[in-house]
Amino acid sequence: MAMLEKRPTVDGIEQKIICGLQEGTPIGCIAHYHTYIELIYCVDGDFNVWLNNKHHLFGTGDLLVISSNEIHKIVSREKKYEKYIVLRFEPEILYDSTKDVFGIKYIMPFMFSDASPQKVFKHEELYGTDIPSLMHDACREYVEKKYGYEFALRADICRIFVQILRYWAKTGVIIPTVSMLEGENIKAIQKILDYISYHYSENFSAEDAAKLANMSYSHFSKTFGKVMNRSFNDYLNFVRITGAEKLLVSSDKTVTEVAYETGFSSSSYFIKIFERYKGMPPSAFRKKFLSKTE
Repeated sequence: MAMLEKRPTVDGIEQKIICGLQEGTPIGCIAHYHTYIELIYCVDGDFNVWLNNKHHLFGTGDLLVISSNEIHKIVSREKKYEKYIVLRFEPEILYDSTKDVFGIKYIMPFMFSDASPQKVFKHEELYGTDIPSLMHDACREYVEKKYGYEFALRADICRIFVQILRYWAKTGVIIPTVSMLEGENIKAIQKILDYISYHYSENFSAEDAAKLANMSYSHFSKTFGKVMNRSFNDYLNFVRITGAEKLLVSSDKTVTEVAYETGFSSSSYFIKIFERYKGMPPSAFRKKFLSKTE
């Protein structure tokens, strides 16, 4: 079953950035998820990767991008000595909602698994970029922990993501963007996102969200759509389905129990929405995913 990975701590403080070199014969990881965004650069190896039940191939010189809360599993394809660099960090490393409200337009593809247009960057796509050297530099900074290494790590992460975003822009990949709305409007939307992340299992409507954002219903709906590139109900269902995925693969709760615990009014409606997002009913998702992870 997929497990929620605990955050490492130093002196009782949860770490927002973790980096290191994984090596061995072979290496990989069981199905799990975490709030971190995760970058994995393959130094040497050949792997099968499952991200939310979708299969990818990942090998030497490739970069793997794993979104926050995305269930994933990595399995070696060959029984040989392998190694890859793992760089994990909380989404707020890329933007601070209290200081840079427009930063959400850059982080969206990495916060939501269905918003990212690309998961694996092949080695030929990374040619001419600084991404491989930045991954090695991040690993070195984290291991050596010289004075100011936290700032160096943050700088490396930001430079990596700028290059990813610019590569997408150069190759014509369409990613969600935020219109130049008034800062107060985007701050209000961020307030709603923060609320939903903790209260998505509760009865919370677009009307309730508009009141919390101190907006009229019509203005809120329009603003939310422009900022998030999806309707409020679509986003709320997305968050609930993401929560349901975790329960389905990490617990023995029935489909009905999962439905109610993630905020759906009935199991039939839950199944309908789950199929819309995942292309299969929750029971089939559980069986299919666990068959590859147990």
